[in-house]
Order: sequence, then C-alpha cells, then structure tokens
Amino acid sequence: MQRVPLGRTGLTVSRLCLGTMTFGTQTGPAEAHAQLDRALEAGINFLDTAEMYPVNPISAETIGRTEEIIGDWIARTGRRDDWIIATKISGEGSKARGGEPITAAALRRAVEGSLARLRTDRIDLYQFHWPNRGSYHFRQNWAFDPSRQNRAATRAHMVEALETLAALKAEGKIAEFGLSNESAWGMAEWLRLAEAGHGPRAAAIQNEYSLLCRLYDTDLAELAVNEDVTLLAFSPLGTGLLTGKYAGDVIPEGSRRTLNPALGGRISPRVWEAVSTYLGIAHEAGLDPARMALAWTLTRPFPVVPIFGATTLAQLDHLLPAAEMVLPEDVLAALDAAHRAHPMPY
Repeated sequence: MQRVPLGRTGLTVSRLCLGTMTFGTQTGPAEAHAQLDRALEAGINFLDTAEMYPVNPISAETIGRTEEIIGDWIARTGRRDDWIIATKISGEGSKARGGEPITAAALRRAVEGSLARLRTDRIDLYQFHWPNRGSYHFRQNWAFDPSRQNRAATRAHMVEALETLAALKAEGKIAEFGLSNESAWGMAEWLRLAEAGHGPRAAAIQNEYSLLCRLYDTDLAELAVNEDVTLLAFSPLGTGLLTGKYAGDVIPEGSRRTLNPALGGRISPRVWEAVSTYLGIAHEAGLDPARMALAWTLTRPFPVVPIFGATTLAQLDHLLPAAEMVLPEDVLAALDAAHRAHPMPY
C-alpha cells in the first residue's frame, strides 16, 4: 500500500489508517487481533486509538480496554515496530481520569497509562482528543459561541502543554504530537507557539471528514497545505451512513445504531436525501458505495489519511480495495454536484 508523509515528522504512514474504537465492545479481542494481522498483511502500518476507547457505548468500566487489546497483541506477536501507533488523551468531561481537563499533570498520567496498556515504551503520535476550551465539532457548530473564550488562559494552557510534551518527547515516551476536533485558529496558535520554541510542532489534526461532513474544506484545508499538517479524517463513511446499510432509516441488528440510534446527531431530516443521492451515484457508476466514499477522501487537494474502522474482519476486507481505487472524473463531478445540493446535511 502506498505510504505518505505525516506532516513534517519524517514518518511515512499508509494512506489508510486502521481505527480501533470498537475493539472491546462491538469487536471482541480475537476479532480485533485478526484485524491487526490482516491490516498489516494489506500494507497498513498506521493505527489510531485513544485512552477513552472503546465506544458504543463509552463507559467508565471499559475506559482503556481498546489499548489493552492492542497491547495484548503486541505482547503476543512482538511486532510493535511494524506499527505507527497514534493514541489520545481525553479532555474535560470525559469518563477518563475523572473527567479532568488537559494539564501538565494529566498529560503525564495519561501517557503513562497508555504506555502501560499498550505494552510499549513509546507512542508514535500523541493527540489531544478535543481542546480544553471546547470545540464546534460533533454538531456543536450549530450553536457555537466563541465569545466566552479567554485568549490569555488558552495561551497559557498551550504553552504548559507544549513544554510538557517536549519533556515527554525528550524522555522518549512520545515521538510526535497531534490534535483532534480542533479549529483553524487553534491549530494556527499551536503551530505559532511551537515555532516560538515552546514545544513540538503539531503534525496532524484528527477531525471528522466525509462526503457528509466537509467543515474542513476551507480555512483548515488552506492551513494544512501551507503548514504541512496532515488531516486524519475520522468517520469517512459517515458512521456507516455512506455504506447504504441504514438506507430507509433501518437499524440492522448488531450495527452502531442499535447502540446509538441517532449516530451522535447525524440522523437528521435532511440526511436521508443526501445519502440517497450518494448511493445513487455509486449505483449508476457500478461502484460499491463504501469504497467510493473512502476512495473519495484520498482525492482531496490537501494532505489526508482517512481513519476507517471495521466491526468485523469481513468489513475490513471489503474496504481495503478502496486504497487503490481511481474514481472516474464523471463520478467526482457528480459527487461535487451532490455536495452543492446537500451541504452539511447534519
């Protein structure tokens, strides 16, 4: 599988990243380990996890279980160096570490916890799951109000965090730094402070991105091109909506909607017409809709690595060919027209 640069780090990662957030709930340990084996066979060397995983549902009892499952695989196989491993510290309000915000002390506790669960001595990409000051992601954009932010407090937090990350990097516990659910201003500020010498430069930003969610396409895309920041696009299949399995507002047995019927606010009055349009484009072109949606993310005019998850090994095998798909120009034109007709359906 083709490999691409991760920001300015010098690391090269597979053009698809294996998401693991179902490991420990919908995906049991044996199935998860089989997925790790199969992904490596297919040329994937990049996986993403988080201290708060698994999800569907998120619970205090299962916090860290996904990292433990990955750590068990590493201990059993000894193949740690075959992977570029990304994980995340949860922010304020999560079920991890009592829901504390990201601070210097919290960073150290979270890194040590992830290292122990993953059974490794280093984390290749350490990410902030969401910023302390809040985020407009996960449908919060509809009522986003930045007027309550405090620039001085935010800047002080960023400096403290970068200095702590620099120390963790010097100790060999993390290699690179990334963000998630971040804004253009936030990313620009992190970069500015890093360039001022406060700590490591953010290499990547993990935000939601798909045919159904294209908030990234303007200011963040411009920043990414000019600053060599890689988008790690999560939910590139629209949490399954773009596969067609929920078409007609059905809820298949064992699917995410059995646990999260609204798919985190993605089920809206306008989403079904948009989904129908994208499924129609795939049908007309004789393409699998899930592969089409995943392959489309690889055509974007900015650095991007989509993170795709699979509940089962069969789903993983089904999606792998998307890495080599070349979408015809008429399909790309039809997808652009569909976006104009159905912008921000959720």
